[in-house]
Amino acid sequence: MRALCLAALLGTLGAGGTELTLELPDSDRRCFHQELESGIKFTLDYQVISGGHYDVDCYVEDPNGKTIYQETKKQYDSFSHHTEVKGVYTFCFSNEFSTFSHKVVYFDFQVGDEPPILPGMDNRVTALTQMESACVTIHEMLNSVIDSQTHYRLREAQDRSRAEELNGRVSYWSVGETLILFVVSIGQVMLLKSFFTEKRPGSIGTST
Repeated sequence: MRALCLAALLGTLGAGGTELTLELPDSDRRCFHQELESGIKFTLDYQVISGGHYDVDCYVEDPNGKTIYQETKKQYDSFSHHTEVKGVYTFCFSNEFSTFSHKVVYFDFQVGDEPPILPGMDNRVTALTQMESACVTIHEMLNSVIDSQTHYRLREAQDRSRAEELNGRVSYWSVGETLILFVVSIGQVMLLKSFFTEKRPGSIGTST
């Protein structure tokens, strides 16, 4: 149900894009569909945030069912493509190779080129003024900042997941060591107690 909702949300997008984080259970696959015109550029970026070895299978199909991108057990990747035919394009994330690892996957799906920040900039024949050049530079720097923030958020989430997993393993190991020490201590006490409570043969003859 969640995958259908996400797919419906993605299907309502026109030119632009979306960023989503999805849960991918073990032995499961999630697919998304986007109707695109011919000659449109789209870009798919994805990264596994947590789960298992931080890997996932991904593939993209055109409206004719032809696979235009396929990778197996990738931690992250980026794929760009110019559509050749009009129709519904499908991209899927698969965790079917895993039988117990639950994955969390982030992806960014961008459709079309970014519109110019200044009207008529594409057809302009004169040079930009100093103010316009400054606006373009600031816009490009802000886009770079946004990309960097996204990258660091993903790295922080991935590192936090690994730290929590390592903390859980250390906690289980500590509990196991405590139980082993407890069992060994009880065994030593019982062994020493058996030495002091053992009856001597000479004491039996004296009492008779």
